[in-house]
Amino acid sequence: MEVALFITCLNDTLFPSTGRATVTLLERLGCTVTFPEEQTCCGQMHANAGYGRDAVALVRRFVDVFAPYEAIVTPSGSCAAMVRTHYAELAREAGDDELARAAAAVAPRVHELTEFLVSVLGVEDVGAVFPHRVTYHPACHGLRALGNADAALRLLRRVDGMTLIELPEAATCCGFGGTFSLKNPETSTAMLTDKMRAVLQTGAEVVCAVDSSCLMHLGGGLSRARAGVTTMHVAEILAS
Repeated sequence: MEVALFITCLNDTLFPSTGRATVTLLERLGCTVTFPEEQTCCGQMHANAGYGRDAVALVRRFVDVFAPYEAIVTPSGSCAAMVRTHYAELAREAGDDELARAAAAVAPRVHELTEFLVSVLGVEDVGAVFPHRVTYHPACHGLRALGNADAALRLLRRVDGMTLIELPEAATCCGFGGTFSLKNPETSTAMLTDKMRAVLQTGAEVVCAVDSSCLMHLGGGLSRARAGVTTMHVAEILAS
């Protein structure tokens, strides 16, 4: 199967290892991965900050770049949710019904990575080996916007040698929320503290998630606390 990789801004600029792991994993499972170099930001940052009309140009760009592909995969639940749940609405609000129809046509072909592996490829055992104690944080967009509650867990449970430890209050937000953490730093920090406490209760060596943004937030807090817990994207574990 040919797959177009939607890498996202954060992974491209700060977490390139996540993109490399995603390609390694997909190719191991027999996919041909294409990287459309014309892709840019999906516009989530603009829309989250209240600049929906400014995001429309990026909606149009995404649709133009990815429309030829039948399967579009991203290692980010939040960016997948942006395309699937907000693109058509943003275009309609801007009065561009043609773009809204085009966005609605592309949206179902956009998949968060673990969702794609389990629901499209029908795979749970990807041949990964990772002999460590790991806990999993289900990022909000994948859990709530995409309704992707257990794909990552089903994959992680099949990783050879790994001990998967349940995270207390797993569904609670880590406090990042994009611009939320900038506009509400005190609340964000309090939420992060609660999440870090839950991670430390597990005794895990690694906390993983399907969104690098959450991992960036968690990783910063854990690093400052010198907690000795590493953050990893689920793709990096599955590619191991």
